[in-house]
Amino acid sequence: MLRRTKIIATLGPATDDPEMLDKIIKAGVDVVRLNFSHQTAEIHQKRLDAVRACASAHGRPIGIIVDLQGPKIRIESFKNGYIILNEGEEFILDTACPSDDGDQQHVGITYKQLPKDVKKGDILLLDDGRIVLKIQEVINGCIRCKVDIGGKLSNHKGINRQGGGLSAGALTYKDKADIITAASMQVDYIAVSFPRSADDIIEARQLLQNAGSKGGIIAKIERAEAITNSEEIIKASDAIMVARGDLGVEIGDASLPPVQKRLIKQARDLNTIIITATQMMESMIENPIPTRAEVSDVANAVFDGTDAVMLSAETAVGKYPAKTILAMDRVCLEAEKQPSVRISKHRLDTKFGRIDEAAAMAAMYTANHLNIAAIAALTDSGSTPLWMSRINSSLPIFALSNIKSTGSKVTLYRGVYPIEFDTSLEVDMMHVNYAMIEELVRRGVVSEGDLVIITKGDLKGISGGTNSMKIVCVGQHSLDDTVN
Repeated sequence: MLRRTKIIATLGPATDDPEMLDKIIKAGVDVVRLNFSHQTAEIHQKRLDAVRACASAHGRPIGIIVDLQGPKIRIESFKNGYIILNEGEEFILDTACPSDDGDQQHVGITYKQLPKDVKKGDILLLDDGRIVLKIQEVINGCIRCKVDIGGKLSNHKGINRQGGGLSAGALTYKDKADIITAASMQVDYIAVSFPRSADDIIEARQLLQNAGSKGGIIAKIERAEAITNSEEIIKASDAIMVARGDLGVEIGDASLPPVQKRLIKQARDLNTIIITATQMMESMIENPIPTRAEVSDVANAVFDGTDAVMLSAETAVGKYPAKTILAMDRVCLEAEKQPSVRISKHRLDTKFGRIDEAAAMAAMYTANHLNIAAIAALTDSGSTPLWMSRINSSLPIFALSNIKSTGSKVTLYRGVYPIEFDTSLEVDMMHVNYAMIEELVRRGVVSEGDLVIITKGDLKGISGGTNSMKIVCVGQHSLDDTVN
């Protein structure tokens, strides 16, 4: 059984060993993430080169995501590295405090505009909500707070305002430079951190295109305002990521599960890819097996229809990167056996705006109502398999393309499997049909007597030109006698 839900693994020191990198690819990684919040472009380039070489050796494409740092709002450093805050104490976030001069009374902050964004009575959440401060007064660049929930506070921890509303732009100077670097690396996706509206996504896309890249844009939903503007952000993006760390801090942990479910449904309804991320198997940073709660978390994301589940520190710095991927693979496969994951009523009452979109929907409707073994979509842009992947089904969708970037891009699509396929030697489209079926037979995914749906366009090399669907029987003497 092919796993439909894709697994994203973050690269880091734990995967730098060539043997471990080989293990995680064998374990089933579909996409890797380069986190530009940490380390240099040179280190990321080395990791990228290693992944591409290893993926090539295994004969399978691996998608690449560059995750931009974004305007992470943090405290500066303490003289002794950390302090212990006690409930009821006063503590000051001070824009004038030197970067390494924090103490028990105050600490500097990286975002100097923060005093203009907050007011008396606001709640500030530090270190992913572990420290809670209530603002008593804002004066002369100082935010005077009372500690509501204390604990250990160490250098460079993040700051969130409960309910959101901080004015920092999504793209920093560093991010804009990193977009150019990512374009030169020819990655498949750029993830934009902390977008507030579609304008942030549009700006990032323009910068990426100006740098010569056709990569996709992922919007990380991690601000409260992004929830309000979710529809416009989704429409402007190629994919969204439910980044549950900062998002959970801003909207509250109890609000996170229903928001996650709503975002997954909304993205699928709008034909956009959806990634569920953050703490999915965090206990496996230190332990060789996941908790039951983590297993349920991953399974529920699969039940809801997420395209991909993402691992962060679990693979970047954890002790068991390969075991974590194998555990996630096992959970996804079991969840995908459930009938609710295989049955779809998606878009039964809507009209289609494009011919290739209609062909994709017709193929999936037929596939779910006939004894079809697989779907083979000949594609240049990847649009047809994307639309197909929005429909719940247990059938594998094979995206056959001679464009490498398309093959890499569809690694993120639920239930879609890329195959590098050269049509340049085929004299006509009938021979293309034969060649497509032969490729699936060679890979062992179909056999004689199986029914296969083929979608393609009449003309080669025309993006968005899919206009036909054919049902063929593997091993049949003449493909001309099949259904068009």
